[in-house]
Amino acid sequence: MGNEQEAQMQYIVHADPVGRGESNYIAQAHLAPFGLPGQIEQLWLRPEGNDTYALACIPFMAYGLALGDRVRLSSAARVVEVVRTGGHRVLRTLLRPSADAERLGRSAHLIKNSIKESGLLSEWHGEHFVAIDVPPGADISPLFALLQREVDEAGAFWEWAHAVPFSTGRS
Repeated sequence: MGNEQEAQMQYIVHADPVGRGESNYIAQAHLAPFGLPGQIEQLWLRPEGNDTYALACIPFMAYGLALGDRVRLSSAARVVEVVRTGGHRVLRTLLRPSADAERLGRSAHLIKNSIKESGLLSEWHGEHFVAIDVPPGADISPLFALLQREVDEAGAFWEWAHAVPFSTGRS
């Protein structure tokens, strides 16, 4: 990819990654293999040794990655391989923008409270999109019921990030 193409890319960034530490690295994952051409997600990583890194953020857009997964990077600091999964899953929810700002604010507040009460970690990308870390064995039934209500009543969307395996788009 040339410098001009890189300059035109849209970067999805994590302003407040859940695993931020003093010695984090930032790497990139191209999102074209997931139907988002022209976009790159910047992922926060923690060095694990043996040329591997553990995800220290909850991916917003990249599929097949979750908090704690160990990955390998290319020399250009791009994620190229999942070496080992950490067993976590990512539940992503998009709240549909609405003319009813009060309802949207109430929905976001209820979701934030449910995430906290469930003891889960999350990262918000703006006011409408949240990526939620679901560790192994976590009971998310109260949160899921709330999210389903948002789908039914307000047209929200949700998806599991592991529904599609991680890919660099190369065969």
